[in-house]
Amino acid sequence: SSGINAEWSLRPGYKVTKYFLKVFGERISAGDPRIIQEMVEAGCLGRKNGKGIFLYGKSNKGGKRQVNPVAEAIMKKYAVPGQVAPTSEDVQWRTYMRSVNEAALCLQEEIIANPVDGNIGLIFGIGHCPQRGGPFQFLDTYGAQKFVDKMRDYEEKIGFRFEPAQIVMDYANSGKKFMS
Repeated sequence: SSGINAEWSLRPGYKVTKYFLKVFGERISAGDPRIIQEMVEAGCLGRKNGKGIFLYGKSNKGGKRQVNPVAEAIMKKYAVPGQVAPTSEDVQWRTYMRSVNEAALCLQEEIIANPVDGNIGLIFGIGHCPQRGGPFQFLDTYGAQKFVDKMRDYEEKIGFRFEPAQIVMDYANSGKKFMS
């Protein structure tokens, strides 16, 4: 769950997670959905009800927040032995790479007509980083092959959710650019 979910309420994030899993399957998940389910069932909903990952109250206002022992137990239950917490940079790359890959899948599945529509849609629709020119401009600038290699590396370490879209692999193999 995102920091915003943990701050305010996990319930909307849980509902969205359940919907996305139903529509898109495991491809769209970002972790074990049982964690957020158990958090919601245990009443660890976030700041809104005074407890989430942290315990919220007047005594810790402005100070260090106390970790909620119920939430901590739930997270430990699903911890993967030997798994190391990713760096901030790694989290940013993993999140960004998956959003770019989803844009490529939209083009591949003809949900969008062309890369320009994808760039505009993601920039204005969901706030995709405009400095990068949109996901397809990013693929051309970063390099489709480099993108595929990085996705394959994540796929090997983390799993199938990082399988690169076939269209990106095709562009990488041909040297073709999305924005040409």
